Amino acid sequence: MISKPGLESVETRAASPFLVPAGDPIEDSFGTAMVLTVGNARQRFRWIPPGRFQMGTPIDESERGAGEVAHEVRLSHGFWLADTACTQAFWLAVWPVNPSHFQDHGDNPVENVSWHDAQGFIGELNRRLPGLSARLPSEAEWEYACRAGTTTPFAFGDQITPEEVNYHGGYPYADGEKGIYRQRTVAAGSLPANPWGLYEMHGNVWEWCGDWYGDYPTEPQVDPLGPRYGKQRILRGGTWGDPGRYARAGNRSRIEPAYRPRSSGFRIALGHR
Repeated sequence: MISKPGLESVETRAASPFLVPAGDPIEDSFGTAMVLTVGNARQRFRWIPPGRFQMGTPIDESERGAGEVAHEVRLSHGFWLADTACTQAFWLAVWPVNPSHFQDHGDNPVENVSWHDAQGFIGELNRRLPGLSARLPSEAEWEYACRAGTTTPFAFGDQITPEEVNYHGGYPYADGEKGIYRQRTVAAGSLPANPWGLYEMHGNVWEWCGDWYGDYPTEPQVDPLGPRYGKQRILRGGTWGDPGRYARAGNRSRIEPAYRPRSSGFRIALGHR
C-alpha cells in the first residue's frame, strides 16, 4: 500500500505481462508501461493498479454538478489504459476512414466519433489481435485514472491553466484567470501528464466510457459498471471548446450513443473486467 501526503492510498500489485499480447512492460518514472504497435502506429499503455478512491465530488467543490454524489469505490483489479486518447494515426491503422474535423495532424486525437463508432473500432482491433481484450474504460476506471491518487478538482490541483489543459481559456474554472483559447485539439501527449503518466485526461476531447448514465449510489461500491440499461452513455474529461469546469475529474456528461459530437473521442483500456 502506497500512502503519500495529499494522495489517496493505492494498492500496489505487479502488472501482469500476460494480460495482453503486446510489448514487454517497461518501468519509468511514472510506473509500468508497454507499447502496442499496429501497422506503423504505436500506442503506449500505462498499468493502473487496483485501489480505492472517492468517486464524485465533495459538496463544497466549486461549480459542482448535481449528479456528482461522492461515494467510495474499490477497483479490485488493475488494468492497462492508453496514455493518450486514440490518435488519428492509430485509428487509421485499423479503420480506413478518418471521421475527424481536425485532420491536419495524425498525432491529434480522433474525434467526431459516436459511442458505437468507438466500439466498432475496438471490435476490429480485437479481431485483428485475438486475446487483446481491448475495451472502453468504465466510468469508475476513468475517474480513478484521471485523479491518479489526487483528491482535488484536477490532477494538477485546485486550478488549471491552458498551459496544462486544452479548454476554453476565456471561461476559467472558479476564480481562475483567463487564458488562451486554441479553438481546436492539440496533439495527444503534448501537454503535461498526470501523476500516473496519462495525458490530456482533462480537456482536448470528450472521452467515451463504457457505462450507461445513471444516478450515483451513496453506499460504497466495488467495480461498478453503471446501470444495465439506459438511453445515454457517459462522456468524461471536457474539451478544447468547453469552460474549465467541464474538465474537472468529477464532471459527468452524457449523450445518446449514436450521436457524433465534433469534440468526442475515446481512450482504450485493456484487460478483462
